[in-house]
Amino acid sequence: MTQTDVHPAASTLRPTTPDEVRDIVAAAISAEEPLAIEGHGSKRGLGRPVQAARTLSLAAMSGVTLYEPEELVLSAKAGTPIAEIEQLLDDNNQRLEFEPLDYGPLHGLEPGQGTLGGVVACNLAGPRRLKQGAARDHILGVAAVSGRGEIFKSGGRVVKNVTGYDLSKGLTGAFGTLAVMTDITVKVLPKSETETTLVLRGLGDDAAAGAMAAAMGSSAEVSAAAHLPMFVAARVASGTLGKEAATLIRLEGFGPSVEARAAHLGAALARVAPLERLEADASRALWRDVRDVRPFADGTAKPVWRLSVTPTRGHEIVMSLRMQTAIDAFYDWQGGLVWMRMEGEPSAALVRETVRRFGGGHATLVRASEPVRAATEIFQPQPGPLAGLTRRLKEQFDPQGVLNPGRMG
Repeated sequence: MTQTDVHPAASTLRPTTPDEVRDIVAAAISAEEPLAIEGHGSKRGLGRPVQAARTLSLAAMSGVTLYEPEELVLSAKAGTPIAEIEQLLDDNNQRLEFEPLDYGPLHGLEPGQGTLGGVVACNLAGPRRLKQGAARDHILGVAAVSGRGEIFKSGGRVVKNVTGYDLSKGLTGAFGTLAVMTDITVKVLPKSETETTLVLRGLGDDAAAGAMAAAMGSSAEVSAAAHLPMFVAARVASGTLGKEAATLIRLEGFGPSVEARAAHLGAALARVAPLERLEADASRALWRDVRDVRPFADGTAKPVWRLSVTPTRGHEIVMSLRMQTAIDAFYDWQGGLVWMRMEGEPSAALVRETVRRFGGGHATLVRASEPVRAATEIFQPQPGPLAGLTRRLKEQFDPQGVLNPGRMG
């Protein structure tokens, strides 16, 4: 094993092989000392603070182990930077279809530090989520070490090999509380030849919700729809959009197809509001900022909530909350994903009750100071039967609770 490094709050162990990971977990079980699990630490601010004697870092377990572009499959060690994987895919005109977001800037870190293991553990997905699914929908297989100190594998390296497929999905989104993933295999797809973003200017939140719904329901094959209210729009794309509200409709594909669809949809939307267009690189840069929540990457610890709600009700939830507290918000996923920054301390009860009154959904606190995170229920409370299933899964995979204790509640 590599030499143990010193972590500011706890000693950090940096294994280089799955066997070393197993030995570390087994030692933690024997000593009854919990472990904090992380890659490069870019998502340390997600979830509740983990109280652990040591940190198990997968940063030294990095590198692509299999890439077959013609088979649309890639395998890599869990500590491999997502930026490295995306560059490799881009060089081969392919991409990760679920468009994983980078939480680093929102938490005051440099971009590009996220790892494949972190993305999968947190089930992260960006603007293309509403059409192509979340990270778990693109996982073919994993190798991992359970909280029992046992190495296991699930799934495989080809789409047709579905043995243990659901287990792979079950680990996705568990925030490292069930097992330590060491190797991951994902589907990849060809990237679009080009893209265009139609930008509607000056719409209010309610009118924007209607415009996005109409665009998504059209035959234009829209790949993403978002709305940036007044002043929020000025915080993306280096301020080139100006402060006026911007409703964004993205089209991707082959050049002639994108142009034809943009012309047809643009003619219809131009009757709703003044219309602009952003092409290719300018469009990509804009959607990276939307994906990575750049409007709220302000270097502060002001609480940021992520609301997953009915698309047509998102703006109503925001308006209701604005009647009771000071917030700033913008919308992705056709309005079904609301990013919301609060000026004061978060009231989980207020946020979740408002979401419930407007059709239900999930409210997750994704940024706050450590004391606030420690005192707040970060994730949406689960209904009784689902909470029972979650508890039984934890008992089966990590009976002594040594992996990321308290991270999810």
